[in-house]
Amino acid sequence: MIFSPSPILPEVIIVEPDPFPDNRGYFMETYHLAKFSNGGIDIRFVQDNQSMSVRGTLRGLHYQIGKPQGKLVRVLYGEVFDVAVDIRRSSPNFGRWSGTILSAENKKAIYIPPNFAHGFCVLSDKAEFFYKCSDFYELEYERTIRWNDPDLAIKWPITDPILSEKDASSPLLRDAELPT
Repeated sequence: MIFSPSPILPEVIIVEPDPFPDNRGYFMETYHLAKFSNGGIDIRFVQDNQSMSVRGTLRGLHYQIGKPQGKLVRVLYGEVFDVAVDIRRSSPNFGRWSGTILSAENKKAIYIPPNFAHGFCVLSDKAEFFYKCSDFYELEYERTIRWNDPDLAIKWPITDPILSEKDASSPLLRDAELPT
């Protein structure tokens, strides 16, 4: 496996697995505690989640206060544009974002640390998205930031996304309740 810090947000780590293809298909490790620890991702995961979304869906930007979640995200089917935003007020990278294409074809994963907001938009007809979390989801701690916040200026590759009501009415970063 290759572990590469994002050039914009070095705490966000891109993971490239080593697939072993043969005439039957391929095999690859998607998580290995020792390898991840050596690669800079030394965190315990406690919950796995999976979603399926259709082309044009945008989910995010999501995070939790009080019980922040680190996430290891990957695409099992299809293709997405995945975004992490540094929302730590004390960080020199506060408000900066990093975006990466994740697909079943490129097999990449991304580690998004706690206290970063996360979102993605679907570029293929549909996409199955899988992620491991370092803390449990709790509705009372869930917060969102508007996907098209002009201060963030994320360069989403879609212009008219399909949004949940929650994501459509999210506050701007400057008005959001952020982690301490």
